Amino acid sequence: MKMGLGRWDWVLVMMMMMMMWVMKETEGRFVVEKSSISVLSPIDIRSKHDAAIGNFGVPDYGGSMVGSVVYPQKPASAFGCSQFQGDKPYKSKSSSRPTILLLDRGECYFALKAWNAQQAGAAAVIVVDTFDEPLITMDSPEASSNAYDFIEKLTIPSALIQKSFGQSIKDVLQKGDQEVLLKLDWSESLPHPDKRVEYELWTNSNDECGVRCDEQMNFVKNFKGHAQILEKGGYTMFTPHYITWYCPKPFVLSDQCRSQCINHGRYCAPDPEQDFGDGYNGKDVVFENLRQLCVHRVAKETNRSWVWWDYVTDFHIRCSMKKKRYSKECAEDVIKSLGLPSDKVQECMGDPEADIDNEVLKFEQDSQIGRGSRGDVTILPTLVINNVQYRGKLDRTAVLRAICAGFKETTDPPICLSGDLETNECLERNGGCWIDSQKGISACKDTFRGRACECPTVNGVQYRGDGYTFCEAFGAGRCTVNNGGCWLDIRDGKRFSACSVSNMTGCSCPQGFHGDGHTCKDIDECKEGTVCRCEGCTCKDTYGGYECKCKGDKLYIADQDTCIERKASKFAWFVSLLVLGAVASASLAGYIFYRYRLRAYMDSEIMAIMSQYMPLDNQHQNQVAIHENEPLHQTSTV
Repeated sequence: MKMGLGRWDWVLVMMMMMMMWVMKETEGRFVVEKSSISVLSPIDIRSKHDAAIGNFGVPDYGGSMVGSVVYPQKPASAFGCSQFQGDKPYKSKSSSRPTILLLDRGECYFALKAWNAQQAGAAAVIVVDTFDEPLITMDSPEASSNAYDFIEKLTIPSALIQKSFGQSIKDVLQKGDQEVLLKLDWSESLPHPDKRVEYELWTNSNDECGVRCDEQMNFVKNFKGHAQILEKGGYTMFTPHYITWYCPKPFVLSDQCRSQCINHGRYCAPDPEQDFGDGYNGKDVVFENLRQLCVHRVAKETNRSWVWWDYVTDFHIRCSMKKKRYSKECAEDVIKSLGLPSDKVQECMGDPEADIDNEVLKFEQDSQIGRGSRGDVTILPTLVINNVQYRGKLDRTAVLRAICAGFKETTDPPICLSGDLETNECLERNGGCWIDSQKGISACKDTFRGRACECPTVNGVQYRGDGYTFCEAFGAGRCTVNNGGCWLDIRDGKRFSACSVSNMTGCSCPQGFHGDGHTCKDIDECKEGTVCRCEGCTCKDTYGGYECKCKGDKLYIADQDTCIERKASKFAWFVSLLVLGAVASASLAGYIFYRYRLRAYMDSEIMAIMSQYMPLDNQHQNQVAIHENEPLHQTSTV
């Protein structure tokens, strides 16, 4: 039975399908992503508030901004719906304190207010709600509106604050005798629990849906390089997703539903041209969405998950709807060119005509429902980072900044520390961290969020300390780095060091020196009279030691601090050698005797055992008879 619905009626039906899907899941909801705003001055209104991040412009994820608030004096300008008079009237006169423009909600698009504020030189815009209500997300206008032309040019951050908070700021500004300083803080807007960021992009293979489709496709092309670097390095785990709708049961058998859906109305997409009688159908879009999901799954099984980015960009270039090449055949050519198994991709897609659930698309529909900190996915494109929806411009650099903000501090990949994304705070006063200027060893570690003062590891040697005021080498190898921070001197080719490899830490002056280990001085043993005190001896001080000469031809023994006759010494050596030779001879003789007796013992034991089982000769038989009642060991010669 055909349902009597016109073309535009069906467009409305398809637009409501997603809302119906979300509404039937009780846990689904829209989450307002927030940043923090702190009032720094004046003191009497110092406080901290939440602000809803605008879904346009570029929020400074991972960073913050301190600025002076300005509220337009003319009532007509308070909404910011028209260009402000003058050449950038709100451009900051001080480079260290940017201007934050405060505007009222109403009269025009949120994005237009931000655009006019940006054109007037403001560094950020805050919109005050005109209703006493919970915070909402300021979204960009529909792609069909004339205002959409400037969306791509918006680069300043924006936020919505509650009416009461905004009024308290206005009251101070209207008095005109105090400056209001605010801190906009996005440092905790995204979770950053560990060294890997998980993010997902909700997109669509349809390239005929206007500005929105062009925006998401341009993003995929431009971000592909960054995405693949992060994925190949194991820094991120990326997952693509595709929004699907379902066809209400009363319309499942209609021609329109059959042309827009697969698996008997379970998974649908709107008609690309919004014309059911011409061009491609929504079913074609669902097919390709499913194929792109399976390309990612198959590539991931072979540890090549980043190939999805290659497939999507190549498919858009070679198989676009505009070129009338949006087809299964063209898609398979792209799959083959990337070295992916077509049969596995097809197996993953399943049977689109079967009246059963498709595992892949069913998972996509379930994933659209918000859980945890993430809200429902209801618009395209949507980017989710660490289970939080990204707000702002879908731009390569802006998204990379947001992803970098999702790493635990000090685990940032190198791509996040480029000059285009962050400022190296270690370049100015070493970030306030400890540094050994002579050796070029620093505790300052640059991070995307700022810097961390951590004692470093140099050539395998770990330094330890607070990282701010001191760091010292620790461990057995510490003496190889700056001599462990200990005293060191070299004289006449001899090395004197207060760092000992037998000690894990600390410095102690070597023998012949005294001091604290960081400064050591030679001990004059001769002057102190602690050595060379034998009769007739003469003492001469040397660096790190001394020389003691005996009277006549005697030999000095340092351990005993005494002199002995050299002849006596030679006689002692002779006696020692003689004793050593006697011991060696005795050992050799004992070894030979031992082997002889052991051999004789083994022979007699073997003979005794054999005699019990077999006669050898008459003589041996008689001998065995005589001794048969005696224990076996008594026949041993040992």
